[in-house]
Amino acid sequence: MRAIGISDYLPVTHPQCLLDVTLPDPTPRSQDLVIEVEAISVNPVDAKIRRSAPGKQEEPPRILGWDVCGIVRATGKEVSGFSPGQRVFYAGDITRPGGNSQLHLVDHRIAAIAPPGLTPAQAAALPLTMLTAWESLYERLRIDRAGADSGSSILIIGGAGGVGSAAIQLAKLAGLKVIATASRPESAAACIRFGADATIDHTSPLLPQLEATGHREIRFIANFASTSQYWDQMATIIAPLGRIVLAVEPERPLDFGGLLKEKSVTIGWEFMFTRARFGTEDIAHQGFILGEVSRLVASGRLQTTLNRTLSPICADTLIRAHQMIESGHTTGKIALSGW
Repeated sequence: MRAIGISDYLPVTHPQCLLDVTLPDPTPRSQDLVIEVEAISVNPVDAKIRRSAPGKQEEPPRILGWDVCGIVRATGKEVSGFSPGQRVFYAGDITRPGGNSQLHLVDHRIAAIAPPGLTPAQAAALPLTMLTAWESLYERLRIDRAGADSGSSILIIGGAGGVGSAAIQLAKLAGLKVIATASRPESAAACIRFGADATIDHTSPLLPQLEATGHREIRFIANFASTSQYWDQMATIIAPLGRIVLAVEPERPLDFGGLLKEKSVTIGWEFMFTRARFGTEDIAHQGFILGEVSRLVASGRLQTTLNRTLSPICADTLIRAHQMIESGHTTGKIALSGW
């Protein structure tokens, strides 16, 4: 099968940072679906891993990519709920080869039927970011999906990115007042388009801007950008008994005392790959979440966050996508479609 891999962990400026390779077709496990990949999406984690171990070599090449939409071609003997010919979408398992290949294996418990009516690229843009946003809001922050927290305020730091644009939509479904951060007019416009009630600039102090929107304290904060950069500001603006979810490892030691202790703030980490990586007892809950996302998209209550589609799926095109991701100026998601 054709695939795109890395043999060396190289910067995106290197012409061989991603390579077109030919690999044997994969052999499925008993819980696996064999997927014919139609479209893939690119996330910051792809770029982070691609440059994570300079000097280390991979043989055979390592395959990245954790957002896939494709057709089920075969199923393992313990698979239930899926059959050949169905179109599915999923984010996969970071401990296994990624989806940047013509054929891919995924545990059926973390996959779901793709939203009807979407193109493969539109569907591939959803899984990783929707799972991250869903787990962040509904599990880490414990926001009630049924609306018990309706009217409460949430600050989403990094609102125009893939996760942020998904989180804005999920927060609005729960009835929250959403303030999202964005630093450029086009990213602020994207936040409003996805449902944010207001936007503020994360390159300037947050508190004065929040006060200008009528929010002195915030009950929920979802930080999908820099943990270290906004740590002190979050401690100031979070309400007593508030909750914060973090997704990015800090670059420096952090003080968990002070205002955070005095306010009895709950802080949680979100890592979308946890269930698959550790084989948790509730691993199938990710398949359930994606099934809910698919139904919400089909009903028009959620929309894809796809911003740009590139073709074909090959190393040169994927390098372009990695360059866009590393520029830090993308809104929504980038997908690749068609081999």
